[in-house]
Amino acid sequence: MLPPIPFDYIEYMRANGPFEGFTLEETEPGYVALWPVNKIVEMNSEIEIERYAPGFVGFAGNGGGEVLVFDNAGTVFMLPLIGMELTQAICVAKNFGELARRFAR
Repeated sequence: MLPPIPFDYIEYMRANGPFEGFTLEETEPGYVALWPVNKIVEMNSEIEIERYAPGFVGFAGNGGGEVLVFDNAGTVFMLPLIGMELTQAICVAKNFGELARRFAR
């Protein structure tokens, strides 16, 4: 079972729609392409996240072979799509709000 999507992600998407672009000042992850809320379950099924990285739910890509994921606490991590495993998770933000403040508009 996938962790829940954090409320701040859902609210951001309602207010702003999907973001696709870069983060400020060369901060991780660099490039972000958010997935629409109604596509998250489908996208996670396609990348088999429950099999390779249980406890995470993907919500975006970085255009470079990595996926952005939330854990159960809503912390944001980056995981490689090839070789996806828990030990490869890199923390990039305490929560979605922290990540969203880095979006270049």
